[in-house]
Amino acid sequence: MGALKPWHIAVLVVVLVLLFGAKRLPHAARALGRSMRILKAETRGLADDDVNAKAEAQSGRQPLEGQPSQSHVVDPVDRVRDN
Repeated sequence: MGALKPWHIAVLVVVLVLLFGAKRLPHAARALGRSMRILKAETRGLADDDVNAKAEAQSGRQPLEGQPSQSHVVDPVDRVRDN
């Protein structure tokens, strides 16, 4: 079970030509290439959508109403000292 040798490739090519014929192989290779490009573009689009969704989620955050903002936070130690 070694590496792929040149005669392995030659046998594979001969088998493919015998199975599919010489006229169909270029068409099949083109179709495979198109499919790979479409798959690559879709996966890239999904990754971009995920990044955009995370950015929108981060920028869309609002502070909760009724909660004190960060500027009005009182230190508990200062609160005890005031009493």
